[in-house]
Amino acid sequence: MKKIDVVAAIIQCGEEILCVQRGPAKLEYISKKYEFPGGKIEAGETKEFAIIREIKEELYLDILEPKFFNTVNHQYPDFFITMHSFICLIEHKDITLTEHIDQKWLKIDELDGLDWAAADIPIVQKLQEDYI
Repeated sequence: MKKIDVVAAIIQCGEEILCVQRGPAKLEYISKKYEFPGGKIEAGETKEFAIIREIKEELYLDILEPKFFNTVNHQYPDFFITMHSFICLIEHKDITLTEHIDQKWLKIDELDGLDWAAADIPIVQKLQEDYI
């Protein structure tokens, strides 16, 4: 079973959180699902460096001082994912989508209205438990 270690950014501007939608995929269980942006941790990278690099690559957005939020372990049908999430505060919503097909800025109590990738759901739930 393939195991991957990834980072995810909970990008917050004011009272809203960035939610991005994946494009169509061969794997039905992640196709067009919403997620927190991020990606794989490369060899030799810290989690903090990985999240800064991934957000720069995916959104052309510079984040400073990501703050660890939680870690989720999730078993998908054909791989196991460990996802480390970070709160990333920003002052503007100027982003460019390079890997996703849609974006939404939602308040924390609106997050559960989206069709999330399964590994991201525990992050949504913890955000709602901690901040609502």
